[in-house]
Amino acid sequence: MTGIFWFVPLAAIIALCFARYFFTTMKKTHEGNATMIAIASRVREGAMAYLKQQYKVVFVVFLVVGLMLAFFAYVVEIQNRWVPLAFMTAGFCSALAGFFGMRTATAASSRTAHAASNSLNAGLRVAFRSGAVMGLVVVGLALLDYSFWYFILNWFIDLAKPSAKILAVTSTMLTFAVGASLQALFARVGGGIFTKAADVGADLVGKVEAGIPEDDIRNPAVIADNVGDNVGDVAGMGADLYESYSGSILAAASLGAVAFRHMGAITQLHAVLTPVLICALGVLASIVGVFFVKTEENSSSLDLLRSLFKGIKVSSIIICVGSYLILKLLGIPNAIGIWGSIMVGLLMGMLIGEATEYFTSQAHKPTKKIAEYANTGAATVVIAGFGNGMISTLLPVLAVTLGMICSYHLAVHGSDGNTTMGLYGVAISAVGMLSTLGITLATDAYGPIADNAGGNAEMSKLGAHVRARTDALDALGNTTAATGKGFAIGSAALTALALIASYVEGVKLALINAGGKYIVINGVNIALKKATMSNVLHAYDVNLLNPKVMIGMFIGSMLTFLFCGLTVNSVGRAAAKMVTEVRRQFHEIKGIMSGETVPDYTRCVTIATSAAQREMLFPAIIAIVSPIVVGLLFGIPGVLGLLGGALSSGFVLAVFLSNAGGSWDNAKKYIEEGAYGGKGSDAHKATVVGDTVGDPFKDTAGPSLNILIKLMTIMSVITVGLAVSYSLF
Repeated sequence: MTGIFWFVPLAAIIALCFARYFFTTMKKTHEGNATMIAIASRVREGAMAYLKQQYKVVFVVFLVVGLMLAFFAYVVEIQNRWVPLAFMTAGFCSALAGFFGMRTATAASSRTAHAASNSLNAGLRVAFRSGAVMGLVVVGLALLDYSFWYFILNWFIDLAKPSAKILAVTSTMLTFAVGASLQALFARVGGGIFTKAADVGADLVGKVEAGIPEDDIRNPAVIADNVGDNVGDVAGMGADLYESYSGSILAAASLGAVAFRHMGAITQLHAVLTPVLICALGVLASIVGVFFVKTEENSSSLDLLRSLFKGIKVSSIIICVGSYLILKLLGIPNAIGIWGSIMVGLLMGMLIGEATEYFTSQAHKPTKKIAEYANTGAATVVIAGFGNGMISTLLPVLAVTLGMICSYHLAVHGSDGNTTMGLYGVAISAVGMLSTLGITLATDAYGPIADNAGGNAEMSKLGAHVRARTDALDALGNTTAATGKGFAIGSAALTALALIASYVEGVKLALINAGGKYIVINGVNIALKKATMSNVLHAYDVNLLNPKVMIGMFIGSMLTFLFCGLTVNSVGRAAAKMVTEVRRQFHEIKGIMSGETVPDYTRCVTIATSAAQREMLFPAIIAIVSPIVVGLLFGIPGVLGLLGGALSSGFVLAVFLSNAGGSWDNAKKYIEEGAYGGKGSDAHKATVVGDTVGDPFKDTAGPSLNILIKLMTIMSVITVGLAVSYSLF
């Protein structure tokens, strides 16, 4: 332990205190008239009922997986004994962050609508600072959980050699990420199925068939649709980025312990603490950035976007300066190179954000072109969206690949070609990308709050000027949501590479724990304790000419498509039930269209909830079981091929799905602003169909892929002992 460590829990507490401050400030604002309060109350009750039901299912799954991990730890003894306990705390903190975020979002929607009736800036202020609650709770709880377990393990792990103790602590903590990953997968998949089933039902029957406006109170699925915005885009995204944030810190710390182990215990310890200290600084930077977000009345969507990015840029500047000071203060060797890797991560995040914004915002040509194709029907809208999504993968992939090679070589410079040092640079670049998560997640969570505010304004009949303001905020939210997904996907690629490197180190530790002392390479015995990653890979014949590696790559690539197919089909089945129910109510319940009878909103919420709980289990089982099965069948080469195939295909597929869906959504918004005949026109109906196709792409399958990649990798790390000792081939 070192005194500077205590800056981490202090930053976590500050984050939670400011989250509390923003929450209480939001609660003090006016909630609106009685109708607005009643509508917000329905949405809040539905969201909390869904979350309660989801947590019941997740608790059972966590209990089963926890028992499996306990069997591995205490009976088979192929992993450390702390994993089953820490697995539970990581999942609990992730779930708690989602709960607080959704509680805030459901309370903020009507207040945002009321504030928007006064001015655009007032609406932006309420929505964004409410979103900041989600961002600060996520980073605060993640750092608090890290601090707790770092302190506990330092207390209980008793090894005479300091460098060995640091290695034991970081390798143990790395496995804790499985709890956050599993909770995130359930939150993302379950929430995505719920929200898109409701959205599709509300749009296809209400807007296209019945010809009523979006968020019309006569639509039976309208409350379920608003509930879905919260469970999918607030609780789901919060859990997603909690997992990304924790995983990046743990992976960088683990590689830091390995890369700096021969440079003295103090230097090694400082390298381990560097990523979490940068994130602690990022908490303070994010809080400062929040106060820079404001706009003028009658601002365009581009002006609103710039106002949000202003806060992010301020936070990023603080990280640029502060991270260099941290590295110099800690005396990290090659501080300039490591700092350069952090800057590369920040730059990558900005480039991915800019690329996502260009391909999904209605302020730019690609999305406007999709809207133009709406004049010739829904088919051309769908074709154009597919093409736009595919082309949009170019810039994020170039950004990540260039970022990987630059961060690798910046970190490896001056270290005699130490591969692990280069991988540490890649891992810490992911930390740099996510260091300002407190504010970047705020820009994401802001979106569904603004969307719900628009729904509340429509159902409460607040007037066209209020709806115009909430629509402007909502359209911006679609772009920031896509940007948030880009951050999650980009950081997942970097973190997954670092975790794969940690898996190779895990192979070496598993061999040592099994009693091994040497590995044989070309007839030469090499001591395991001195073996490099390259030695381990060579010993297991990990190369592209090994059929087991290629088999693993094919399986990994296939699994990403299988996972997406399952989740998209789940949305399709749930949406079909929702469409049937909405049609039934329009047909059988007299007086809905005239406004004399209130639809049965509860029935639609129940359909979406039950479908989400049922459909989210099988995709999660695939992520848990596939690394174990491949490891038992094809050993270490097969698992490394599996992870490589899943990472490469999953990253590109996730970008395509998220950006295609975002561009379809904003093409619809562009027409709703008045282009090509505006709301109710044939062009508008065509873009509604495109948006419906894109909904499960951008809010269910796409954002779930980055969690799938990391969950599979973490499960591989945890079960590496099985692959080492019991593989068949």
